[in-house]
Amino acid sequence: MKRLHVHVSVEDLAGSIRFYSSLFGAEPNVAKPDYAKWMLDDPRVNFAISARGGKAGVDHLGIQVETPEELREVHARLQQAGRPLLEEKAAACCYATSEKAWTSDPQGLLWESFLTTGESTIYGDDEALAQFRASNAAAASSCCGPKPAPAVATACCSGADT
Repeated sequence: MKRLHVHVSVEDLAGSIRFYSSLFGAEPNVAKPDYAKWMLDDPRVNFAISARGGKAGVDHLGIQVETPEELREVHARLQQAGRPLLEEKAAACCYATSEKAWTSDPQGLLWESFLTTGESTIYGDDEALAQFRASNAAAASSCCGPKPAPAVATACCSGADT
């Protein structure tokens, strides 16, 4: 069964943890000095926040899957959408290890699809995703220029992930 993923960049992590813990009626499942995550069943969502210097607000959305088959299904649909795609086979991101792909919608909103495979002691590297994010933002803001052809790359994740 799939789960919606929402990642929000925040300026005040402690205050945000208090707020979202009250809103969700639960403490985070994961709490780190720069990151927190709630795995909720009602609604079924992986809600994460991070204070890593990003612009405050929704950083990205995603679909978390539970099996490799579901991940292949979601990745196939992303490829059919004809948008650039950044694949990460063994990402260490947000204190987790996962297999994932990134894309963006026509407005430049970043979407992640991923299968979590374990835990990590590090948040993760963000260079490849930062470049991917920048190239997609530039393409989305160009109304008249050609859109970039779908691309497939391999890298690690950003400072705003799972």
